[in-house]
Amino acid sequence: MPLTSEPLRKLGFLTIGLFDGADPRAGHESTLEIIELGERLGFDSAWVRHRHLQYGISSPVAVLAAASQRTSRIELGTAVIPLGWENPLRLAEDLATVDILSGGRLNPGISVGPPMHYDQVKQALYPDTADVEDFSYDRVRRLLDFIGGEPATDVQGVEGFEVFSDRVQPHADGLRGRMWYGGASLRSAVWAGEQGMNFLTSSVVRAEESLDFAEIQLSHIRAFRANHPDGARARVCQGLVVIPTDSASPEQRAKYEDYAAKRLPRTATPQGPARMLFAPDLVGTASDIAERLHAHAAFREVNEVAFALPFTFDHDDYVQILTDIATKLGPALGWSPR
Repeated sequence: MPLTSEPLRKLGFLTIGLFDGADPRAGHESTLEIIELGERLGFDSAWVRHRHLQYGISSPVAVLAAASQRTSRIELGTAVIPLGWENPLRLAEDLATVDILSGGRLNPGISVGPPMHYDQVKQALYPDTADVEDFSYDRVRRLLDFIGGEPATDVQGVEGFEVFSDRVQPHADGLRGRMWYGGASLRSAVWAGEQGMNFLTSSVVRAEESLDFAEIQLSHIRAFRANHPDGARARVCQGLVVIPTDSASPEQRAKYEDYAAKRLPRTATPQGPARMLFAPDLVGTASDIAERLHAHAAFREVNEVAFALPFTFDHDDYVQILTDIATKLGPALGWSPR
């Protein structure tokens, strides 16, 4: 039986969606097939990560629009869309459209801050407004207001043959309650709670008050809920990297263990000026991973997860990992497909 206060309620996974620059369709098709597989295996949610000016998903909303037409039940999320690359009004229109197409299954995860490598991309991204763009939490508030149906303009009514709305169309009822904030700091956790959002916490946190990853993540979860209108019922989703090996071939196990070993040194101390602290990748049998998760202080506070698939693996590796998560690890954590 799980050692958490209650069994795992929602099991999800996160993929980066890599592709070959000379043949991008194959990678995108692989991502869609993985999401379809996730639904067949009973996963509650599938999440995609963004990658701008890289060989990964640059338009997660477009990919999820395609996924919405190839699935019928699984929830579809973004983890996360950095709003520094986005116009909040236009993004609100896209998110609402995909939510309508999916039948209310979209779970947009977002974050704020300047785009990565901003000095190098700002002239391409914001050639006229680069120095006055607002990358604060106000950018999130604008998006939330538009999605919630607040007026975007004072223009409405009929003009000739055209009908205008003063709020974003289509309006997706319920989408505001499915907005997630991806935060790695205590300040972000508190702010997300105050806004009544849901909270995504991943395998990266800021080492602000401790050097113990689980302890830091636990403090973020508790601070988020302490400042959320729903209190202890506020939704938190944890996204650690887990790689079960129950059905893996010897070659796959060797690859997985080598991958984790190469990434392990970065977990020893905070990295960079922002003092980012990484969680170790969890590789082993489902029972071994379940035992380590039961001992993880932050995991014991959540009943939703979106386990992250490793970067750079092959399609067949993801099939094996997802199958083991759904059939071995999930049940070991008290989860059962619905």
